[in-house]
Amino acid sequence: MAILLVTGLAGAARAAPLRWASDAEANVPFVFHDPADQSRLIGYEYDIAQAIARRLGRPTQFVQNDWDGLIPGLQRGLYDMVIDGIEITPEHEQGVAFSHPYYVTSERITVRRDQQGLDTLAALHGHVVGTLKDTTAERMLQADPSIRIRSYEEETNAYTDLKNGRLDAVLLDGTISLYYGAPDPELKLVGGPIGRISYGIAVATGNTALRDQVNGALDAMMRDGELHRILARWKLWTPEMAELTGDRGASDIAPDAWRHYMEATAPRAGWRARLARYVGFLPLLLHGAVLTLVVSACAMVVAVALGLALALARRYGPRWLAMLATLYVEIVRGTPLLIQILFIFYALPGVGLRLSPFVAGVLALGMNYAAYEAENYRAGLQSVARGQIEAALALNMTHMQALRFVVVPQAVRMVIPIMTNDFISLLKDSSLVSVITLTELSQTYVRLSSTYYDYFGTGLLIGAAYLLLGLPFVRLARMAEARFVTGQRRPGHGGHP
Repeated sequence: MAILLVTGLAGAARAAPLRWASDAEANVPFVFHDPADQSRLIGYEYDIAQAIARRLGRPTQFVQNDWDGLIPGLQRGLYDMVIDGIEITPEHEQGVAFSHPYYVTSERITVRRDQQGLDTLAALHGHVVGTLKDTTAERMLQADPSIRIRSYEEETNAYTDLKNGRLDAVLLDGTISLYYGAPDPELKLVGGPIGRISYGIAVATGNTALRDQVNGALDAMMRDGELHRILARWKLWTPEMAELTGDRGASDIAPDAWRHYMEATAPRAGWRARLARYVGFLPLLLHGAVLTLVVSACAMVVAVALGLALALARRYGPRWLAMLATLYVEIVRGTPLLIQILFIFYALPGVGLRLSPFVAGVLALGMNYAAYEAENYRAGLQSVARGQIEAALALNMTHMQALRFVVVPQAVRMVIPIMTNDFISLLKDSSLVSVITLTELSQTYVRLSSTYYDYFGTGLLIGAAYLLLGLPFVRLARMAEARFVTGQRRPGHGGHP
């Protein structure tokens, strides 16, 4: 018996991690970073994922991904399942397989505190209404052509625009409304529940084994009351959930998780309290800044090397090579960088080329900026007088030596100021790699501003971080340019100073 027990424990220890994904950057109350400790993930879906893994006897491995990349990442095999408030709809079922619903809710209308009369879907006729893109709420609003819909990526932006008077109302899931709309003293929930929404855990189509295991775990959680306890802690136990689970007993479980969130995000009074919060942001800003800098620096190395090769090919290469280089430059400059990042990360695995998020991000940024660097270098090469290379050849240099020692150094010196500007632009464009699971400075801003509803102070911190990252490279570029100028003016043997 003891031997069997030890063997079973060893097998559980060797069990493959259950890799699950969500977008935890601005995702209250689903999966998000604890406002009191940004290094810790919390949320009712986080608790559900942990409970499922425990019942399956597997450790968990969380994978952060942008909302738009969750399903493509699942289809690519980056993780085993996705749990992120994904609605079970016919459209979604065409791309993934869903578990049984683990939560059901309805749409709710939120308006400003002083507004009256917009308490039904029909009453929104002719008004400006905000919601999240690609949701049941958006499709409900689209049924009335008179409603001017504003679709958002983040819930916080919709509620902020409502408070600022840019929207007349917000229509979103009851779960989101409870955490974003109800606690705000400037807003209120009006009317009753609208429609019905079911959330499911998504797994790859054809992965019926995992789907069945997840269904078994969810069913057990409903029977023994664990799902009830999780939802009650987050103040999310509703009559709809009682009907779904058959658990109609009175809930006496304290909503401690909900209270913790409310206390952690309560406005801080006084500048000292706010300053202390900003100081607490510094480790996150440092982590985001380091990743931003490393990605940008590596991408710039790729851009400079490839850009110079492309410029030389167009200027001095054979006709067929010059045409290929020109075609590359035109294609890359003519397509959006975001599309190129998504293509490299999600499309290339279809032909057997799987790259890590970091490598894919560096490669996409480097290849994109190489096209622009190529044009800069080509202009620099064209500015070098033809007599320079002729004189080098007359001194018995080979063509390659003339390019290496005479033409290229002069061309590089001329384009250094432009390269500096390009690197600063690349630093900012590195924010786009967040769509392939890399959390850099811009994603850090999204997380912090949406958690604490502080766009101004947090925005100043992020802006200062980008500025501090860019300034040293401006200085280095000036030093390098001065060095080239000094080298050009250095007298040769027998020359005059």
